[in-house]
Amino acid sequence: MFVLFLSMPALGQQDLPIAPAIEEIYLARDDGEGKAGEQVTEFRTADVPIYCVVLLDSRAKAIVKMNFVAVSVAGVKPETRVVTASYTTIEGQNRVYFTGRPDGRWTPGKYRVDLFIDGRLARDIEFEIKLPTKAVTGSSFVPTAARPKPVKRRGKIDP
Repeated sequence: MFVLFLSMPALGQQDLPIAPAIEEIYLARDDGEGKAGEQVTEFRTADVPIYCVVLLDSRAKAIVKMNFVAVSVAGVKPETRVVTASYTTIEGQNRVYFTGRPDGRWTPGKYRVDLFIDGRLARDIEFEIKLPTKAVTGSSFVPTAARPKPVKRRGKIDP
């Protein structure tokens, strides 16, 4: 009877739902049709928007929040939140898509995405936004062939 008395509180407890964890997270450029394209680790200033794709390990309901943070960006105070978005999944949903977009183009620098699940930091991912690379098509200097010296004839100079 003593054993039964000690086990009663355990029988009376309900299982608390376990918040999902992040199974996978990646960043992507636009695929040209307004959707997240393939995973990338580096962006250019014209890559607008930047997608953050989050795959949860469970289909339980959860609040997923993203903070897009400027880590080391010229003219921006370090650790400034550039974009913040939150989404509550519904039962059976385990994928969340966030987008980040500036007014105009991105400022080059180092950034981070912080992801929270039900208010707790779950994961972060750092990345860099760089200036576009200029295509090098060759030098603007074009060597010319040596020209012959002008010849003076009958009071004129012929080229």
